[in-house]
Amino acid sequence: MRSLIRCAMFAAMLLACLAAQGQSGYPNRSIHMVIPLAPGSAVDNAARILAQKMAVGIGQAIVTENIPGSAGLIGADRVAKAAPDGYTIGGFNDSILTMVPNIYPKVPWNALTDFTPISLVATVEWGLIVKDDSPYKTVADFIAAAKAAPGKLNYSSGGIGSPQHIAMALFTTRSGINVTHVPYKGATPGAIAVAAGEVDAGFQGLATAMSLIQSHRLRLLAVSTPKRLAQFPNVPTIDEAGVKDFFFNSWFALVAPAGTPPAIIDKLNSEMQKALQDPTVRAKFDSYGLTIRGSSARELGVATKNQFEMYRQLIKANNITAD
Repeated sequence: MRSLIRCAMFAAMLLACLAAQGQSGYPNRSIHMVIPLAPGSAVDNAARILAQKMAVGIGQAIVTENIPGSAGLIGADRVAKAAPDGYTIGGFNDSILTMVPNIYPKVPWNALTDFTPISLVATVEWGLIVKDDSPYKTVADFIAAAKAAPGKLNYSSGGIGSPQHIAMALFTTRSGINVTHVPYKGATPGAIAVAAGEVDAGFQGLATAMSLIQSHRLRLLAVSTPKRLAQFPNVPTIDEAGVKDFFFNSWFALVAPAGTPPAIIDKLNSEMQKALQDPTVRAKFDSYGLTIRGSSARELGVATKNQFEMYRQLIKANNITAD
């Protein structure tokens, strides 16, 4: 009996040593980064830039793969069900973790328990846009017109339950107006619809709308940030424009499957933080309209839980559903 106990203890110690060696030698092969979004978005572009720079510091390739579909459900499922060994990670936007699970009735993973946070990477700043020659010159103009004719004005989004839809739902709730939702198949078509005069307004991430604003096809009425942006010093915040305490942005984060060892999470977080300090990376992020953040794994976890609950209440109150 004693010999059996000694053998069991030895086996346990051996497994622990092997696991420790595996983590200390991490990574010893390429890492797979799943991006549950279509190619070409600001988050997709930023994820690829980040992966390339992190690969240099970490000493192994980080291979990116776009797995779009079902608002990110398919790609996120791949990450959730991957081995928690640090060789599969996700480059997610916040919609996947905080909006989609509150909109779709059947989600094959739990946003708060099936992923291990690595770090918040960057935020995409947002604003209220209208056609450049729109009669609405200010946020107050738009709100006054909407209150004068409830339901007559309309706005575009990237689809039912998209961040554009959620942002306007939050804005209409805070400002007390009623405008009609016109969903498009993606954020870019939604922004183009505003520029073409097909709809009256829209909320958009500045990374999507930037070129249309710079080419004077869109006018930015206000930004949904706590403070004015350096790129648009003459554009007020929505709070300044009269809708108090209004704030909305979206973000890009790295996550891993639940159960990924803390040492591996720390390694990935450290390499990501180093990559974000590179001047070339910072310049490219800025060109895509992203503000570099960086955070601890714990901070991302707290932010995800808080935003998940906020959107749960907002989505329920506005009866937003994917059905």
